[in-house]
Amino acid sequence: MDSNPVVNKPSRHASAYRPATVGMLCAVAYAAVLVGRVIPDVIGFLSYDPKDVIVVIGGFIYGPLTSVIISVIVSFVEMITISSTGPYGFIMNAVSTCAFAVPAALIYKKMHNMKGAVLGLLAGVAGVSVAMVLWNWIITPLYMKMDRAVVAAMLPTVFLPFNLVKGALNAAITMLLYKPVVNGLRAAKLIEGTPEGRGRKINFPAAIGAAAVLVAGILVFALYLMKL
Repeated sequence: MDSNPVVNKPSRHASAYRPATVGMLCAVAYAAVLVGRVIPDVIGFLSYDPKDVIVVIGGFIYGPLTSVIISVIVSFVEMITISSTGPYGFIMNAVSTCAFAVPAALIYKKMHNMKGAVLGLLAGVAGVSVAMVLWNWIITPLYMKMDRAVVAAMLPTVFLPFNLVKGALNAAITMLLYKPVVNGLRAAKLIEGTPEGRGRKINFPAAIGAAAVLVAGILVFALYLMKL
């Protein structure tokens, strides 16, 4: 995915700007939360959240720990500003984002190429889907005051498909946005590397595949909302 990766030992210039870059990613992720709030909820407490895209891009650039830091900061700021779900919502937001971004960033750190990015994002989709089945079984009965048996019945019919679609959407958007974002940060000299020139060939199979997944995910999400 990145033929000119961020080196393991960044220059002093890039290191000095790293906190500012992470802070900027936190701000963009929070803005993505605000954008996501205009999208209709699947049910009262399930909504699509595009901030995971920014969090995983941060992890691709700096590593999985950065994904955790951005996730916790943004989830906390969301809790104290615009969220009505309190600590329960903070926990679920942070766990969901980390379950998607951390596996993706871990694999991409080991395989810093297109294959690593794809495998990492697939692992992220699987990770968030499995993790949120478990965490919804634990937290949702407490937050929604619902019988655990009712929640258990919703796990394969609501929570699992929702997180699969959400994860696929965020993986596809990440594939489409990662390169432009990294090139912009390199051009601003906020991270290591030289921006790739206009003459560089676009990976059309990857772009077409990501676009196809994105369109399919949007259609599935829209059809699901129409049935509610």
